[in-house]
Amino acid sequence: MLQRARRKTATDVTFVLPSGYPCGPVSVVGDFNEWLPGAHPLVERADGTRAVKISMPTGQRAHFRYLADGGHWFDDPDADGHDGRNCFVDN
Repeated sequence: MLQRARRKTATDVTFVLPSGYPCGPVSVVGDFNEWLPGAHPLVERADGTRAVKISMPTGQRAHFRYLADGGHWFDDPDADGHDGRNCFVDN
């Protein structure tokens, strides 16, 4: 799930995964962090979901995927779209 909070020049995008899916550590990896695994790990919240918030320039498209333990890449079904290789979110 993606949550957005728009500000004047940026949009805070919160990437959220359900409790326990998938098992182990997960990070969101994309062009906003040079596709660097582990740069934005999702952290467990009080309700059991895991999330990370990233501030991105408003009016730009960001491509991303999730990377789970063991090198498992997966997409977000709630992304704004998919370009055939990666998910994207429009800010």
